[in-house]
Amino acid sequence: MGLVIVGAATPQRADEAAATFEAAGFRRIESLEALGDGDAVLGVGGGGAELLREADRLGIKYVLVHDGPPDGQAGGTHERAHHRIDVPQRAALAKHVRSRERQLVTCLAFGYKNGVPPDAGLLIDARFLDNPYWVPELRDQTGRDAAVVQYVMSQPQARRLLDDMQRIVHDLLPLYEERGHMHVVVAFGCTGGQHRSVVLAAELAERLQEAEKNVDVEFVTRDID
Repeated sequence: MGLVIVGAATPQRADEAAATFEAAGFRRIESLEALGDGDAVLGVGGGGAELLREADRLGIKYVLVHDGPPDGQAGGTHERAHHRIDVPQRAALAKHVRSRERQLVTCLAFGYKNGVPPDAGLLIDARFLDNPYWVPELRDQTGRDAAVVQYVMSQPQARRLLDDMQRIVHDLLPLYEERGHMHVVVAFGCTGGQHRSVVLAAELAERLQEAEKNVDVEFVTRDID
């Protein structure tokens, strides 16, 4: 069972945020007494310091999320939050904190110009590689196209990086699992999230799918369709 407490400055915002977790498969509850099997989400507005103290007194383990502006309450959800988010991050975080029987590794490609993904566990800056954007015939393609893959992977630094990242992920996954982290996001960033990061994230996902038989792996591009 996993409990997520979602706080916000107002009850309405807390309810809206909790609804996103409910849509992701969490069971909505209205009080700590309603805890049961499976993942549950409890929304609380205005700080919720008393509820948090009660959860601590009862020894309930929970993930605390604060959505939006501060609540202004000492010991409230904003002050104590494990995650502070806004509307665009709700769905991704709901997926990130769900209970899982098998670990999930998300190999994510993103562009720095659109911001760093907040749930990245391992963050790799790929901007040291030569950029296909400056090759006219590659500019309008993406890291999903064979010519761009060839351009990026022909750079020895790209292959060395992937070798190192595969080893690091393999070594860290058991340590994450020991601490209850069943979803690990490996995020590759480049300037626009179109070329270098896409190639690297896809290549690492393919390697992990082949090598890590007890782990689920997905490849996600944030900034291209």
